[in-house]
Formats: sequence, C-alpha cells, structure tokens
Amino acid sequence: MQYHGKVSGPESLGRMLQQARLVSGLTQRELANQLGTTQKYIWELEAGKPSIMMDRLFAAMQATGMELTATITVPSDQDVTQGAVNHE
Repeated sequence: MQYHGKVSGPESLGRMLQQARLVSGLTQRELANQLGTTQKYIWELEAGKPSIMMDRLFAAMQATGMELTATITVPSDQDVTQGAVNHE
C-alpha cells in the first residue's frame, strides 16, 4: 500500500514526513536519535517551520515550474488506520 501527496511547501512536506514517521512506528525522539539531532528539530520539520533554506527551495521550485510529490510505502504487514494523504 502506498500514500501519495503533493509537496507544495514546508507545511505539506512536514505533514508527509510526519505520516512517514508514524507509518514507520517511530516517535519524534526515536527518529531524532537515529538522525543524530533533537526531537525539537523533528517537531519543527513536521510543523513546517519557516526557514530561509525552505523558503528559497520552494521559491525556486515555483519559479521553475517544478512539482514535488512524496510517496510513503506501507509495509504489507501493517494495517494503517490513520491514513496519510491520497491512498492508492
């Protein structure tokens, strides 16, 4: 099973990241530990906190007509009841 979503800005990217983390069965703290960062940083990513880098990235995407989509693949042995974005 896969979930697909259009990523149009930091907020939608954060929502997709959060859904992927949940599907993976990770807490924010566990993901942070795996990445060598803090739980607060993961929370900020998932919340779509504005940053200069993200603003510039999405401005460049918009200026060039680029679209970004994200796909979350759910392992076949998991039953996800808290759906992500578009179920396919």
